[in-house]
Amino acid sequence: MRSIQSRLSLGLVGTLVVVGLALAQVSLWLFEVGLHRYLESGLRKESENLLMALVQGPNGMELDQRRISAAYNRQFSGYYFRIDFDSQTWRSRSLWDTELPKPATAGLHDGLELGPAGQQLLVLRADYRRQGQAISISVAQDYTPMRDGFRRMQQIGLGLGLLALVLVLVLQRLIVTRSLRPLERSREQIAQLQQGKRTQLDSEVPGELEPLVAQINHLLAHTEDSLRRSRNALGNLGHALKTPLAVLLSLASSERLKDAPELAAQLREQLEQIQQRLSRELNRARLAGDALPGAHFDCDVELPGLLSTLGMIHGDGLLIRHDVPDGLSLPWDREDLLELLGNLLDNACKWADGEVCLGIRQTLESYLLWVDDDGPGIPEDARLGVLERGARLDEQVAGHGLGLGIVRDIVEAWRGRMDLQASPLGGLRVHIELPRRAGR
Repeated sequence: MRSIQSRLSLGLVGTLVVVGLALAQVSLWLFEVGLHRYLESGLRKESENLLMALVQGPNGMELDQRRISAAYNRQFSGYYFRIDFDSQTWRSRSLWDTELPKPATAGLHDGLELGPAGQQLLVLRADYRRQGQAISISVAQDYTPMRDGFRRMQQIGLGLGLLALVLVLVLQRLIVTRSLRPLERSREQIAQLQQGKRTQLDSEVPGELEPLVAQINHLLAHTEDSLRRSRNALGNLGHALKTPLAVLLSLASSERLKDAPELAAQLREQLEQIQQRLSRELNRARLAGDALPGAHFDCDVELPGLLSTLGMIHGDGLLIRHDVPDGLSLPWDREDLLELLGNLLDNACKWADGEVCLGIRQTLESYLLWVDDDGPGIPEDARLGVLERGARLDEQVAGHGLGLGIVRDIVEAWRGRMDLQASPLGGLRVHIELPRRAGR
């Protein structure tokens, strides 16, 4: 959810920056174009006023000082002119000793020319004919105050734009966070569902999410009901077949077949294999695996009872302890975990001399489970054969028989890995690595 908010924020920031810069550049360009046109209009009027101030005097063409602005007589006033006609050049007093360059062409001079006192001048050249003479009038105005004001306006506009951007981002963050809050709440509930802290999602959600939440809750309820009915059916099937198998085994061992000992032995062997195979397949079929996201195994609640039961079965002289962090919860079905740990610990107790230890650790990628005993262990060259697929473990290693086969089936169903190692206690260590669920 945070990644969505970050992408939305980055997308909005990028869009606002691009659009803002484009609008700012266009606005400044339009403003500058409009300002130049306004100044050009004023300078053209000044050139026309100067043309009207040219009168015919006793000695030829003269400039009537009464018709021109007083600013042209004040030194470096910011308003200047230059009149060229008949190989003569008249300059305004305001230029003092500075020469005003004559633009090469008529019209507003695009560039700003350096004027007196370091002023930046905007120059307009206008060509006229008066009394048969060609007259060129160049009028200049100091553009420095307007340029400085324009730059101040740019800075103020940039500051206001940045402030508006920050304000929009804050408001956007609040709006997006508020809008995505139901999704965040649903995400948290799904995480709790995977951790086993709940079995259903809250149905009080916005209308857009109601169909999705309803379907998820329906799927969870249907899966739980199907698993429950499947387990009950498999249990009933196991109980239904157990009695006929027991009868057949009893008949195989009865006096009726004492005259055919080989037939009785083969019959008992085949019936025992059927019984073991049936028990194993029923155990594999009833595994919940990852079917129920809400299933979990609370170590603090379940382990004390399991260790206490094993202690009563195997006697008081055996120390059964566990090394498990407080508050650890495993995201698998309780019944499956009890069967896995029960078989591991039961096998270890059968071989242990005086101590059995269960250890569980959680890493970023997996859960690690191991069971140590201080018994005789298994030779290293025989460990691989014990875990071979399809091997009859009860024939290879006494005491680590069908129970390890059930454990292996559970581990394979959970896509885990099991191997046998030497235990620090001196006996055998059964080490299991189970991958964490996706999304946790």
